Amino acid sequence: MSYLTVLTRYALKTDLSSLSESVLFSHTPTTMTIFDAYPKSNSFHFLLLPRITDALPEKHTTNLAALLKWDKDKAHECLKNIAKDAEDVKGMVRQEMLKRFGFEWPIFAGFHAVCNVSFPVTHLHLHIIASDFFPDTLKNKKHYNSFHPKLGFFLHLDDVLSWFEATSSYYQAMAEMPKAQYEPLLREDLVCWRCDETFKNIPTLKEHLRQEWQKDLDRAKSRKRKRDATDRPDETQSMKRPK
Repeated sequence: MSYLTVLTRYALKTDLSSLSESVLFSHTPTTMTIFDAYPKSNSFHFLLLPRITDALPEKHTTNLAALLKWDKDKAHECLKNIAKDAEDVKGMVRQEMLKRFGFEWPIFAGFHAVCNVSFPVTHLHLHIIASDFFPDTLKNKKHYNSFHPKLGFFLHLDDVLSWFEATSSYYQAMAEMPKAQYEPLLREDLVCWRCDETFKNIPTLKEHLRQEWQKDLDRAKSRKRKRDATDRPDETQSMKRPK
């Protein structure tokens, strides 16, 4: 199955039982969420796809620009369905963060302004990604800048939804999504999304991000130890013989 069309083929499926647990994470009547095959988070990276149905034809789901060029009300309804299901996925991710690591860190949900920075995948997909951007699969500046939450190439779902509440002229301008406006952002300097420090190369940036995440983990472990110590009964007192 060609990687360029695999998302479309998934979205066309009415029976998802053929998809393995290593591919499919969850689904609803209107969307499906799969594991990203090339995750750019060290922990959690999912793609949420609108499912192709009679109510959502394939030709309007090529990418975000194609959806926004469709009937405005129908596009809005599609994105609201995506947002609802994305919140459910984010909730499951937060639970898993707490279970496995004992703390939560930011999760971003959004679209690439130009799809796809590595492969021209032919189906709209929302990235739901945890912010620990230091996996082995994050290899270059384009990878990192395409997910930087403040740079502008990564379009947060909430921001896209806000376009529908703006004036008609603003909506039309944003819906154009010209490549010439967004593609140069991928060549911007490597800047830490947390502290705004600039780095010369990907390895040093990733090591910085790893260290910052490790500090958060260590603080969470320290808080847990303190809570456990507070909750633990005084063993000396409990072993005393009652008078």
